[in-house]
Amino acid sequence: MASTDTDDSPVRAQLAQHLGFLYPDSNAERLADEVIAIFDHLEEQRPLPLHQLWSQEDCLLITYGDSIVDGNAVPLETLHAFLKQHVKDSISAVHVLPFCPFSSDDGFAVIDYTQVNPKLGDWSEISQIADDYRLMADIVINHVSSESQWFENYRKGIEPGASYIMEANAGDDLSEVVRPRASSLLRPTETSAGLKHVWCTFSHDQVDLDFRNPQVLMEFLKIIRLYLEHGVSIFRLDAVGFLWKEPGTTCMHLPQTHEVVKLIRTVTDFFAPGTLLITETNVPNHENLTYFGNRNEAHVIYNFSLAPLLVHALLTGKTEYLKRWMMTMPPAPVGCTYLNFTASHDGIGMRPAEGLLSDEEQLQLVETVRRFGGHVSTRRTPDGGERVYELNVALFDALRGTVKGEDPWQVERFLCSQTVMMALEGIPAFYIHSLLATPNDQAGVDATKHNRSINRHKWNWQDLQRKLSDKGSVHHQVFHELIRRIDLRRQMLPFHPNATQFTLQLHEPFFAFWRQSTDRSQSVFCVHNMTDSVQELRLSDLNLIAMDAWHDAISGTRFDDQNAVLNVAPYQSLWITNRPTSR
Repeated sequence: MASTDTDDSPVRAQLAQHLGFLYPDSNAERLADEVIAIFDHLEEQRPLPLHQLWSQEDCLLITYGDSIVDGNAVPLETLHAFLKQHVKDSISAVHVLPFCPFSSDDGFAVIDYTQVNPKLGDWSEISQIADDYRLMADIVINHVSSESQWFENYRKGIEPGASYIMEANAGDDLSEVVRPRASSLLRPTETSAGLKHVWCTFSHDQVDLDFRNPQVLMEFLKIIRLYLEHGVSIFRLDAVGFLWKEPGTTCMHLPQTHEVVKLIRTVTDFFAPGTLLITETNVPNHENLTYFGNRNEAHVIYNFSLAPLLVHALLTGKTEYLKRWMMTMPPAPVGCTYLNFTASHDGIGMRPAEGLLSDEEQLQLVETVRRFGGHVSTRRTPDGGERVYELNVALFDALRGTVKGEDPWQVERFLCSQTVMMALEGIPAFYIHSLLATPNDQAGVDATKHNRSINRHKWNWQDLQRKLSDKGSVHHQVFHELIRRIDLRRQMLPFHPNATQFTLQLHEPFFAFWRQSTDRSQSVFCVHNMTDSVQELRLSDLNLIAMDAWHDAISGTRFDDQNAVLNVAPYQSLWITNRPTSR
């Protein structure tokens, strides 16, 4: 870490290069000095070598600070109690979704980045969670709340803020701008300088920031420093793909946007080595992959295509699209990996399925999810039309049945979805409501009038305790079985995020792949029946080394006859491995 006696000349030169690209009309050396001054005297930590950034023992939990509430404690304390009592060390990292004061979008319209929402707790509760788990926090970098001091100052024409907000001018060509929403892009706003048109990518309460001003970048570097001081070690750059705007372009993934990510990576690598950057870019797969850069941007990118393709396979019993996608996915570069997830605080994004699922397959998916109580959100296209942007549904209820209708296999189908996720190359991430088998919260939608509320339920702590203690509840069954499988995964070297992965060509009902440990000592054949009927699996179709003893780590079943034919139950998952695993 930097201190008064640390040689910062290498990072100074690298920062000047980034800043010279971003701000060619400014003094890049002076700006580099400003960045270094922000991080000077940050508490020293021991850097982690690349091969120790993650392992098969890593697993992430995604949660709001108030996903569990108790009238006797602030929500962050209650969350910490849940983690310590129930999750324990099965999870290594916790993503607490935006915890700052906000005006809308459940935290993603930030009023003040430097404060913890007092309704959740304070910085001491954030730091206490960081003492027990690697803590991931959002940097909501594209926009700020219209109730923020920055926006108020913009309207009054005073700094900081007067030059922080992105405006559009008359005559700007905005026809190609990519939007995630169907609302109008521009918000007319009265200011001390007259009527202005403010850029709002997401909503009129979320006003976009103008990163063409280097002081906006400096503000966010100060925020990153503050979060580091409170124990945050993983940063999620929210909606980062929209960050830099140039009229006449799509305003997505512009070279300057990638350069900002590279600069943040340079800063954290030097001043806080071991810190991870995750980019949130809910876009088609080929665009998402660009955020690895040349191993100099994100350490981790979300595997956005997994969720819609996996749900489609489980609802239809057809695995061809899932297999085709997986076969084309490149291994993550050295020092990088994927974050695998099937549910989050948002819905199931459909943009990452574009080009992978046909329009007809997407429509079938939409109709099925609607039958199971879900909703659909749309986005505006450049030609003025609308397309499906995301499916808003609790994943547990999205898998209530198949395209044929509801059936008795909901729990098994759901467990299969999570077992696929945790076996794939990368780090698995569980949304708290998946871990708890939370159903659709239609009452939340009715109260907020926002579709995403369907998957943002707030559990009462006492009620949740009772559900998790009741062996007859689906919440108990799903939670304890998932924790058991997570604990099995943590023991198995082939599930290292960068271990070898190869898609197997078993017959249609099966989705299967092979993982091998980096030292080649252990293999796992991950086989999943994606249908509602019993399927036959010939062990001879797998490459089981004859001299090894093989068993299914999940069920404990031994396979003494490697030519045996197994009857695989509906939605059953098998982890066929050649090394003992304690159960």
